[in-house]
Amino acid sequence: MRRLFWMLFGFSIALLLIGFYEAVFVAPVEATMGSIYRIFYWHVPINISAEIFPYVNMLASIAFLCVRGKRPVLAAKLDALAVATAEVTVLYVGLGLITGMLWGRPVWGIWWTWDARLTSFLMLFLLYVSYLLVRRFSSQQSPVIAAVLSVFAGIDVPIVFMSIRWWRTQHPAPVLTGDGSLDRSMWPALLWNMAAWFFWGCTLIWARYAIAVREEEAAESAAMNALEA
Repeated sequence: MRRLFWMLFGFSIALLLIGFYEAVFVAPVEATMGSIYRIFYWHVPINISAEIFPYVNMLASIAFLCVRGKRPVLAAKLDALAVATAEVTVLYVGLGLITGMLWGRPVWGIWWTWDARLTSFLMLFLLYVSYLLVRRFSSQQSPVIAAVLSVFAGIDVPIVFMSIRWWRTQHPAPVLTGDGSLDRSMWPALLWNMAAWFFWGCTLIWARYAIAVREEEAAESAAMNALEA
């Protein structure tokens, strides 16, 4: 398993380097925004992954709630996966917000606006920050409370995705589909970076999951030693 992890790590790094090269040196300059638009090649892939990982978190949390009374070992692993995906989701949503502001400032002339897309995405960030705070500072019931909270976070994801379709917003209309489709020359850089940021997120989740499992095993061992003492 360790060898497989390092293979995934190296594969992800290679994809990130290829994606960077494609975005900076190969993709054409956008006609109206100039080179500042290149943030698009990181902003969009990061945001796409940031809307995928919450569902892994939600499914792991629901499965944890279903088996926690019957299969505690499996429940502990599912809980560790939920924690790992929650932490990576916070990282990715945070990066999505930051890259969006860095892009928006020169293009819109403002760092932030309370439109539907940005507000719902910020809400997703705050929900997962709350998830981690519950896990850090709550009682022994914190895994259950956090699992329930993850369901609400999962509900917010389709709102984020559909916000620019349901409401008129400052955020641009969909550019990957419909009339606003990307020029063919821009797709390679986008696809390389979509793959790169997804696999890099999977690498981080795997590493954090392994750490969470070891932390759980250490806690159980300490509890057993305390009982024996």
